Order: sequence, then structure tokens, then C-alpha cells
Amino acid sequence: VTEECPAAVFMVVFQSIMGCIIDAFMIGAIMAKMARPKKRAETLLFSHNAVIAMRDGKLCLMFRVANLRKSHIVEAHVRAQLVKPRYTEEGEYIPMDQIDMNVGYDKGTDRLFLVAPLTIIHEIDEESPLFGISKQDLEMSDFEIVIILEGLVEATAMTTQARSSYLPSEILWGHRFEPVIFEERNQYRVDYAYFHKTFEVPSTPRCSAKDMEERKFPTSGANSFCYENELAFIGRDEEGEGGETEQSELTVSERNQPSSRQESAI
Repeated sequence: VTEECPAAVFMVVFQSIMGCIIDAFMIGAIMAKMARPKKRAETLLFSHNAVIAMRDGKLCLMFRVANLRKSHIVEAHVRAQLVKPRYTEEGEYIPMDQIDMNVGYDKGTDRLFLVAPLTIIHEIDEESPLFGISKQDLEMSDFEIVIILEGLVEATAMTTQARSSYLPSEILWGHRFEPVIFEERNQYRVDYAYFHKTFEVPSTPRCSAKDMEERKFPTSGANSFCYENELAFIGRDEEGEGGETEQSELTVSERNQPSSRQESAI
């Protein structure tokens, strides 16, 4: 390439510029592919079932969520909607009517700090779409509860969203979740092998929350509460006597990876 050949000089400069642009696009595409929030959403876990039981003297719908990675989800918050068909007063048919379910946004408990599995609670009161539903009604109901968990990926600040849903057949009336968090040697240990497991609470009323309010139905949740605590102590004792169980440890500064029993796409 000489000064007597300006076309060749132009082509060399143009080729160098285009090479830099192509390299920048390729690096950006690779980085965006690696940091996709979709992959991060796959490490957010929902319980297989939701449960209905007494909590603090009130009938509640509960389900569990968890974060399977050590990196946090920033500004995590959860919301729930009940989707079902209905007819309006004018006879119009709405096949997918959406009704918001209060999971604590009036008290701020819908904003989550996911350092350990959390139980999300929907209180079945007069504003709840489940207010007039009893155990027998639940078995014949036609609806779907959609759960949406959103937050920012800590490394990239990109918004990620994970979704799950529960049909009436996936809601266990008169059950509670088994404990997954145990205190051991001034540390909290999480055993994800119990994340989806529930136990039956026979004292749970079978009538609707509306009937309970009208009849002033007596609630006796003390026995079942003691039983739930007893499970945590039994699990700790069996841990000391038997072999090693698959587990993860939580400290104030870090958490290890979850049990190998829990499959995840990390």
C-alpha cells in the first residue's frame, strides 16, 4: 500500500473499522447470552403445592418460594392473581377474569429478602376471592392462581421474572409445610429435601372463611403449631444419629449450594 494507491489505503482503514465493530457486536452478544435473566429465573423455586391452613387464628393460603443461588435477587417482590371465567350482571362472558390476591402489599410483606426459603401468605378475608370457598367447594372449583416473582439480577441489574401457578387440585386443604430451616451450632441450615413436603393438620376447619366468620368457628391451632416445631427438633435429632443428609448451610455472610436432591438449572 502506497500513497499512489488511495483506494487501497481506504480499503485497509475501512476493513479495520469494520473489524472493530464486528468484534464489539460479537462480544456484546456473547455477554448478553451469558447474563440472560431467563436463566436466572430458572433458579427461583416454587413449591409444588399450595396449602390452606390456620395461621394466627385466620384461614390462609400459603406457598413457598426460594432462591437456589448465593447471589441475591434485588428488590424481589411477589404478587398473585386468581384467573377464572365469570359472567357479568349483563350476561357478558369473561373467560379469563383476573382478580388480585393480597399477599402482603398493604403491609410490605410482598417485598422479599430471599436468603432462605420463605412462605408467602394470603389471608382469606372478605376481600379474598377464596372467602366463600370451603374444602368441598375447592374440589369442584374451576380457577388457577398465578404467582409472579420479580426482581433485579444482582450482577447485571436486569429484571428477571419467574412464574408458577396452582390449580384447585394442587391446593392441599388442611396441610402445612414441613420445616426446612434448622438452627445448628449458631448457624441456620436449610434442607431443600423438605421444601415441597407437607403434613396434614386435622384441626383445620373444613368450612369456608365466610362461614367461620359468621358462625364464630373456634380455632385450635396450638396443637398443630407444636407439632410443626416438633418436626424441626426430630429432624435435628435424626441428623445427629443417622448418616449425612443432603443440605446447605446459611450464615450471615454466605450460603452454600442447595441439596443435590433438588434439581435446578443453574
